[in-house]
Amino acid sequence: MGTTKRRASVRTRTRAPESHEAAAQAEGTNAPTGAEPLPVIFLVSADASVVRALESDLSRRFASDSRIVSAIGVVEGLERIRALSGTPDPVALMIADQRMPGLTGVEFLERAHALHPQAKRILLMERDYTTANPIIPAMMHGQIDYHLAKPWAPELGLYPAVTEFLASWASAHSEGFSLFRLVAPENSRRAHEIRDLFTRFPMPYTFHTADSHEGTALLDEIGQTGCEVPVAVRHDGRVLVGPTDVDLVEAIGGETSPGAEVYDVTIIGAGPAGLSASVYGASEGLETLVVERHVSGGQAGASSRIRNVPGFTWGISGHDLAYRACEQAWLFGAKMIFAQEVSSLLPVGDGSIVIRLGDEHEVVSRSVVLATGVSWRRLGIPKLESLIGAGVFYGAAGTEARAMRGKHVTIVGGGNSAGQAAAHLAKHAATVTLLVRGDSLSTGMSDYLITELRRTPNVFVKLGVDLVDGEGEEQLETIVIRHRARGKVECIPSDGLFVMIGAEPRTDWLGDAVARDDRGYILTGSDLPADGAWPLDRDPMLFETSLPGVFAAGDVRHGSVKRVTTAMGEGATAIQLVHQYLDLA
Repeated sequence: MGTTKRRASVRTRTRAPESHEAAAQAEGTNAPTGAEPLPVIFLVSADASVVRALESDLSRRFASDSRIVSAIGVVEGLERIRALSGTPDPVALMIADQRMPGLTGVEFLERAHALHPQAKRILLMERDYTTANPIIPAMMHGQIDYHLAKPWAPELGLYPAVTEFLASWASAHSEGFSLFRLVAPENSRRAHEIRDLFTRFPMPYTFHTADSHEGTALLDEIGQTGCEVPVAVRHDGRVLVGPTDVDLVEAIGGETSPGAEVYDVTIIGAGPAGLSASVYGASEGLETLVVERHVSGGQAGASSRIRNVPGFTWGISGHDLAYRACEQAWLFGAKMIFAQEVSSLLPVGDGSIVIRLGDEHEVVSRSVVLATGVSWRRLGIPKLESLIGAGVFYGAAGTEARAMRGKHVTIVGGGNSAGQAAAHLAKHAATVTLLVRGDSLSTGMSDYLITELRRTPNVFVKLGVDLVDGEGEEQLETIVIRHRARGKVECIPSDGLFVMIGAEPRTDWLGDAVARDDRGYILTGSDLPADGAWPLDRDPMLFETSLPGVFAAGDVRHGSVKRVTTAMGEGATAIQLVHQYLDLA
């Protein structure tokens, strides 16, 4: 994970920046012949001096790879933002002053966003840290993405925000550099799994169906004409036919083998709890190994935006959070191996624990932290299960969002993950329908998400319904729901179904090694049964399992609070308990 950096910057281009006057003359015109479309940064304020200052600051940093268009006042601003809809240069970022006669900045951005739904929105306003500040309801309603206080310091406020937003826009819209080109038959379940791996790592890639012009040409070029399994071509020409996850991780530069060392602590799972434990373990001098069955992030890695993580004012995507934590742990010296299942734990006479991997490798560790998290609960509907990867997905809203552009999408679930997926997919899909078994969203979803969904015009919520079936031969076409109160059955056209109906632990592989509750969650500390399951004369530590030296942290632990930051806190705490255990050993 740490060996390959993500490339998401805007490519440098050669068109010159435009002054306010030049932008006015170019309004509504096409780019010069042969020029590549540029992302537009749009500015509007009723104060000409504010516009000039923003133009000057932004031009110094961004004029070479973006087109800066400005307007003075609401009337001119609305005319220009409408005119930009007819140009080849897409609007990537809009900055509006809150204090303008006729419309507030929030109201202007709301109208402009209807014309340019992919653009990020920055509200410019006077410094005001009271609860009456309009930023607070604007954030709760999903009307803005960032705010900039006047007067601003370019290096501290303006440039970091604009750089991040333009990089995010470029990552989503620009072809740019691709580490891999992936070709696969349409509706290939394995191709979906590979795309999910690339997205979570994250690795820039392009995808072509095998029967497309681009896909056929690439297969012919590498001598794989008519290949019926996914083919990945690395940027240097290396060809992977029907690659396993191990093949892909190694091609990316990651590790898949643990080596022969004896580790102080082995962390099983690289979700929020496991990554936090790995950062603290490695930074505090422990020989640390992390083993992950897929790639880092866990269930949280599928979230398009998590807004309640302290320190990330306007939110962060799950895979970005995981990527940063993974890089951090690696830089501290943690050894991280991916695409490896753990099949068993076995204590040995000297107090160490042998960890057997799915490929028969064995790891010896003085302590273990179980942080395997939870997995999406399965539907168990045969027809829909047969269409996984062909319109039916568990999680993976970030992976498939661009493929859902202009289509009708359905999400099953009433929790925060489902709400985040709905808000994210609504930026691409024609419609998003959220199916909720209960009679209210408020029982499982945060208020800010409920408010945002209510204000998103192409999101529709159906309460009190069960998903009972689906239809489609090679691709999902229709889902069937039943209204719980009336028993009425309804068919809904759907191009994509994203299932987020709760989660369950994947702990069957543990067997009798550690005590679990009747749902499979791992018992720790005072929750351990008082029937002789604990073998030592001391009390078990807080997160210690029934096997001394093995700890559990995060969602897999019985009684845990199912929140990202709580899992991260438990991961850090588990390492302190590991230190205490090793001191006793």
